Formats: sequence, structure tokens, C-alpha cells
Amino acid sequence: MIPRVLLPQLKDAAAHLPVVTVTGPRQSGKTTLCRAAFPGKKYVNLEPLDVRELARSDPRGFLAEHAGGVILDEIQNVPELLSYIQADVDEDPSPGRFILTGSQQLAANRAIGQTLAGRTAILHLLPFSLDERRQAEDWREDLWLDVFRGSYPRVYDRRLDPVRWYADYITTYVERDVRQVKDIGDLRAFRTFLTLAAGRTAQEINLSSLGGDAGVSHNTARAWLGLLEASFITTLVPAWHRNVRKQIIKAPKLHFIDTGVACSLLGIRDADQLRTHPLRGALFESWVAGEILKALLHRGRQPDMKHYRESRGAEIDFVIEQAGTLPLVECKSGATTHPSFFEPLSAMRDLVGESERLEVAPALVYGGEESHPRRTIPVYSWRDIERLSRRIVG
Repeated sequence: MIPRVLLPQLKDAAAHLPVVTVTGPRQSGKTTLCRAAFPGKKYVNLEPLDVRELARSDPRGFLAEHAGGVILDEIQNVPELLSYIQADVDEDPSPGRFILTGSQQLAANRAIGQTLAGRTAILHLLPFSLDERRQAEDWREDLWLDVFRGSYPRVYDRRLDPVRWYADYITTYVERDVRQVKDIGDLRAFRTFLTLAAGRTAQEINLSSLGGDAGVSHNTARAWLGLLEASFITTLVPAWHRNVRKQIIKAPKLHFIDTGVACSLLGIRDADQLRTHPLRGALFESWVAGEILKALLHRGRQPDMKHYRESRGAEIDFVIEQAGTLPLVECKSGATTHPSFFEPLSAMRDLVGESERLEVAPALVYGGEESHPRRTIPVYSWRDIERLSRRIVG
């Protein structure tokens, strides 16, 4: 098993609270992580229908069988159980009694937030970060191969063909999970919407345009996009506009969290095709977004990641709000830097530093091989994205 960055956070939470909840997309490694972290605990998967029915029909008896502690996988399948867990841990608040996992952010977090408030830590596990992927036996130091292969553990653990695996993943998991949250009658229209959304990764989202191209209404597009977020397939990065005296764009940016999923939806079948693809810059930016998200979430930090674009002028791919500091990250997929890459970062640093009295920390990450962290504006190679991420986390 490749050690996960989230492991210390998981163990620490279980040492202090009676319930720990780990959410994330299917196949991100939640079950493997929890069973490795707590090898002495019983494990129950709530996916099979007979196990679900047993938990629903006799919840007190079900929990009594596991009074010494249990890992309950896919808790969103039996949300009724949460009320009984609440009563149980109120009687016995010993830390680390229940370890819950859930694949649907919307379903799991809503129920947990309402029922187990103050009794559980909620952690998020995304697929492998770059440093975790590097520990795989078949890892190759190739940016575009990495963007193409994505970051789901099973692709690396079992050396699977990314083309086939991601196609099956999208069909088996994405569509099924989305339909469990909300009934979608026209799967063909939803699949078209999903593909069109992949073509808009790293772009400001216009729901009317996206819905119109997919043949659905603005409201339907909004609902479907929310479902993709709930399934950890996409994330929306809001616009940053605090007290800046500029005419700015306030639309959020859409990012696919895993570029392997996006490449599959776009019909990209190998890394060589990706190297010259018209969306390679956008996919690189989403790849960086995914790595920053993992760095924050896997260390127990809630991401406050935004983007900035003036209607005429500077554009910054990522603005990460921290206490007293404001990291800025600009992404360029090329292997060579150019002085023009630094101009928006310099302008933003000067503008925000004067108006907000914040320590602004600009950085450039690019598709080249050499990092230059001691420059006035540090430059990070894609291969050093973890170093940049740790700098952001602080």
C-alpha cells in the first residue's frame, strides 16, 4: 500500500473524537486507508442490499454487534443509522469508535452535518497526489503521461489501461452515483453535458451556454453541475474580488479534479495525443488545481481557492486565501518561461499589497524541468508541485 498523506490526520482525529468521517470519490482509496489505519476494527460494507436491510431493520442490534468499534463503508446508503450512532456516542464518547466513509459528498455531508455535529471530524480523501503516485512501481517522470493517466489508485496499483478503466469508471460510478442523488431520466443528455463540461475545464463557466449546447435548461445545467461537484468529479473556483478597484470578471471557473477523467471524456487515448491537444494548457491548469486541493484537504485544511481576472488586464489562475498571506499561482504548460508570464503576478502583488496589507506570495508553475525557488517570483517545475503546495499550506 502506498502511504497516504491523510493518514496522520485520520489517526489524530480518531484519537480525539468518537466518530471520524472520510469522504471522497469512489475508488480514491478510502476503504484501503481506513482499514490500514485501524487494522483491529471490524469492517462492514453498507453497499450490499442485505447488509443495508439489516442495518435499517434493526439499527440498535446492528450497532450493538460492533460496540467495540467499526469501520462503516458507504454510510450514505443507510443515513438513518446516523441518528442511532449519535445516541450511541452520546452514551459512550470514547474516541475513535466509529470510522465512516462516504462517496457522495452531498448526501453524506448533509446528513452527517445535521446529525453528528460536534461529534465527528470530516476528512476528504482525493486520489493520489503526485508524491504518492511517484511511489508506484510503474511511475514514469513524464508530465503529459501523468496528466493522461490521472491519479486514481487502481490505475497504478493494478497497472490498468487508463482508456478502459476511466471509461468504465465514468459509466459504472459517475452516472450511477449521480442518479442515486437525483433521478436523471435522459442519460444521453447527461452524458453529453458531462463531455461538454470536460471541454470547459479551467474555463469560466456560463451555465446558459453550457446548458444550451447540451440541450437542457439553465436550471438543469446548474443542478447537474452541482451533482458533479457532489460526486467529487468537478470543483468550482469562485472569482476573487475583495476591495480591488478594478473592473473584474466574477464568474467561477470549472475544474475537473482528476485529469484522467477529463481526458477520457475528451476522447484522448494516449499521452502523445495530449502533448499537442488544443486543451493541453487547460488540462495542465486543472492538474495543478487538483494537486493544490489534495495538498490542502489531505492535511485537514479547507481550501479557499479562487481565481482572478480583470475584464481588461491581469489574470491569475489561483488565489488562495490564508490568514495574513495571499498565495498567487499562475500556470503555464510550456517547458520554457517568458518574462510576460510574470507580469500579472507582479501587478497583482503590487495592487493587493497596497490595498489589503497582506503578504502576497506569487509563484509560477510550468511544464519545464527546472525550478528556481529563490527568484523574486519563484518558479516551480511541474515535478516540484508538492514543494509549491507545501509552501501554500504553510
